[in-house]
Amino acid sequence: MVVRIRLARFGNKRQPFYNIVVTQARSARGSKPLEVIGTYNPIPKRPTTLFDDASGTTRPYKDISLDISRAKYWVGVGAQPSDSAWRLLNIAGIVEPKPHVQK
Repeated sequence: MVVRIRLARFGNKRQPFYNIVVTQARSARGSKPLEVIGTYNPIPKRPTTLFDDASGTTRPYKDISLDISRAKYWVGVGAQPSDSAWRLLNIAGIVEPKPHVQK
């Protein structure tokens, strides 16, 4: 019984929104997960400020929300992240970056 951490897609056409879920490896992408540990919105958003920044120094960001304690638990008990989930967990500092394999 292999448990995976992966992304489940939600949202409309051309407006993706992902839940970061823990699920069985053989289950479908849209099936009911064991646990939802976070969300990821890949569409860049501008930060909201009370005033307009004329210099343009604010950069758009992609929204990642993650329950770090639950993610650490699932990685600790052997859940295998998918490549995209691995990248998000690396940003959060939960796993080390994957080694680059040269072909």
